Amino acid sequence: MVEWLDANVMYWHWVVFGILLAGAEIFAPSFFLLWLGVSGLLVGIISYFVNLTFSTEIILWGIFSLASLVIWFKLIAPSMKTKTLSGMSREALIGQEGTITEFNLSVSKGRLRFPAPIVGSDEWGFRCDQVLNVGDRAIVTDVSGNDLIVRKK
Repeated sequence: MVEWLDANVMYWHWVVFGILLAGAEIFAPSFFLLWLGVSGLLVGIISYFVNLTFSTEIILWGIFSLASLVIWFKLIAPSMKTKTLSGMSREALIGQEGTITEFNLSVSKGRLRFPAPIVGSDEWGFRCDQVLNVGDRAIVTDVSGNDLIVRKK
């Protein structure tokens, strides 16, 4: 069986296999098949120039696939993730520290300004049970609707 595969699997089979795998990535959400396809293309290119047995081609494809997946998921993909916290407003806001720009004691509401925009805005409305003054520093402890819940630092 292996002798038959050695004689009948050509370089262009690997190229077609690689293109099909890379094309199948359209239906998969995680770049996994893309790297398997790129590995198949590499094996096809190498097979064009060097006469390899089918077993060697399979081993090369496995090594290239594993290496490309490790490089992608451990090194490249994490550095491409967005550094903003958009879409995660609660998680992005809790623990942030800002400066009080307005505070109305009678309704216990005010405005808090952050040094850099968080979730698209650098100034947010807040509620607080404590007495705060303009210029005080406050830490976000929770989110309630569109208002932050803060405490004095």
